[in-house]
Amino acid sequence: MHFTTFEGVQVGYRKNGEGPALVLVHGTGGDGVGNWEDVTKELSKEFEVIRPDCSGSGHTEDDGRDLTVGYFAAQVLAAVDHAGIQRFALVGFSLGAAVAAHIAAAHSERISALVLISGFAKPDPRLKVQFELWRDLIRSDREAMARLVLLTGFSPDGLSSWGFEGVEQAVRNMVETQNWDGMSRQTEVDLALDVDDALKRIEAPTLVVGGSHDHMVPPAHAKSLAASISGASYLELPTGHLAPIESPDLIAETINVFLSSA
Repeated sequence: MHFTTFEGVQVGYRKNGEGPALVLVHGTGGDGVGNWEDVTKELSKEFEVIRPDCSGSGHTEDDGRDLTVGYFAAQVLAAVDHAGIQRFALVGFSLGAAVAAHIAAAHSERISALVLISGFAKPDPRLKVQFELWRDLIRSDREAMARLVLLTGFSPDGLSSWGFEGVEQAVRNMVETQNWDGMSRQTEVDLALDVDDALKRIEAPTLVVGGSHDHMVPPAHAKSLAASISGASYLELPTGHLAPIESPDLIAETINVFLSSA
């Protein structure tokens, strides 16, 4: 782990590999390990991979302030600056896709290429109901919340392949190890975010990735992201929402192929 300080808060990040810089931004309730560990094993063979934790996750402190996409973006940039990196490729997953879009729009001179995975620009009525349900279940029934995340986060075949005991163990692990308070506060960011204006200002070569079995953030949202970014390409993969966890080799290959041609 590496650490820097931003506005009095300790920001933790991981750095692996050598080569062109690549920054990976996690999603709601995730962190640099949970969302990106298996993807990084492959990507670090070709890139210097930076994986920051945002407040509410991992080793980054949370001082109780209101969390926003802009604040997360500033934490990511603080980690990148501390690592001595000026220009980099940027990948964001889920909520991290909104953070990455914010960074790419505000700091176009620093972004060599952009990949947005399972993202959304702002919550529609269905997403609003979902995130409000997350918030309520985190307060009242965390086992039910864990089951909901597995049910909507993975593809049907992917989840079933774990077997009965594998699914139950995953539920127990999430109940016991999840930073629930941090996830709840990040969920409030999901409910409030709106990066529509940022999308129009992105200049970097961009790939938007959706999951054909994504029941958490259906691929129509990713398609809309791609349509809003000038020159962006769209690719749909046979995965659920949690694609970096469900299909890390496929995600790593997708990123690698795009960056090699961007």
